[in-house]
Amino acid sequence: MFTTDVLVFHFVNFTKYPTNDQTVVVPKRSHASDTSELVDLLQQSAVEHLTAFRQLEAQEFGSVLGIVTTNFEALYAYKCGEYQRCLQLSTHNVCTLIDDKVSLIFVSSHVFAYPEFIQLMNDDIVALIGLTMIVNPSCRCDVDNILKHTPLSQLYLSLYLMTQCQMKLRQPVTSLAQTLDYVEVAGQRLHENSFTLDQLLLKLTERKILLYISEGGELV
Repeated sequence: MFTTDVLVFHFVNFTKYPTNDQTVVVPKRSHASDTSELVDLLQQSAVEHLTAFRQLEAQEFGSVLGIVTTNFEALYAYKCGEYQRCLQLSTHNVCTLIDDKVSLIFVSSHVFAYPEFIQLMNDDIVALIGLTMIVNPSCRCDVDNILKHTPLSQLYLSLYLMTQCQMKLRQPVTSLAQTLDYVEVAGQRLHENSFTLDQLLLKLTERKILLYISEGGELV
């Protein structure tokens, strides 16, 4: 969220916005108040609306796109430290997309690495996005490069989150070995025209798993 967004809400008495057919009231806050609760409310509302969009997307285009509807929920759960929930959501998403015949032809829905979404992502993904921008600055302004370098496919993002949660929860190496099998299957779907972040994130996920296994289940 941008600083200006906080200031807009800061200088009003209250505001109401709908979320899941309910109304959330944000009370007037003094200039010295901690705005962390307001940030959380705005992020929760954003995730709910993004999830609703995914559900609509699945209804309209599920027959021609490999789509899961909880990827933003998984990102937010990871951000909040709810690793068990994130693992549950991400594992379901990976299994769904791995088995989805539509996804076998490399057509799937994406999360775009726009500034508005980056705040939901962890340091590894943000670093990959930043390095991509540094190496190829044109992808920040050229339409063709933006479309090439900013999307993250749901499958590769879900695999990364699944891996991170397994390590955070210190699951046995046998669980990570199974995830590595999924990574190998997903890697077979990559080709020379695959999105840049997909390639980088999948390679990072694979390396993290191999290091975790080599260290006998220690976080690396």
